[in-house]
Amino acid sequence: MAKSVAETIYVLNGPNLNLLGTREPDTYGHATLADVERLCAVTAAPFGLEADCRQSNREGELIDFIHEAHAKKAVGIIINAGAYSHTSIALHDALMAVKIPTVEVHISNIHARENFRDHSFTARAAFATLSGFGIDGYRLAINGLATKIGMKAKA
Repeated sequence: MAKSVAETIYVLNGPNLNLLGTREPDTYGHATLADVERLCAVTAAPFGLEADCRQSNREGELIDFIHEAHAKKAVGIIINAGAYSHTSIALHDALMAVKIPTVEVHISNIHARENFRDHSFTARAAFATLSGFGIDGYRLAINGLATKIGMKAKA
């Protein structure tokens, strides 16, 4: 009997997210990026999804990851573009170009912070945005993405 192959979702994290756990713990908590990646893998698995987690401090590399997701026929993207959410038309354009169902995640509540964080270019390319749930936002995003693409958790 052939083994079923998991569908892939890309979980993309932007600048400074490699510093989770030590960077501004009052804002971002004490969980590390490794904790986020474990949470994503555990949450994705019951849906038959595999979380391919990537992090970069470089905008162009994040765009390359989005293009790769398209080339490898990923079924979804979870993106926390960090500060690039508020500045990067290029990330918006890349997400729009690939037409992969996308959820934007922010660990902190960006709307309760500085005014410049109120606008997100990447949110305009996503079907949903989660903000302020800490790293649990990734779990919620994967559950929502799975529902959007018609995946059901296996018992």
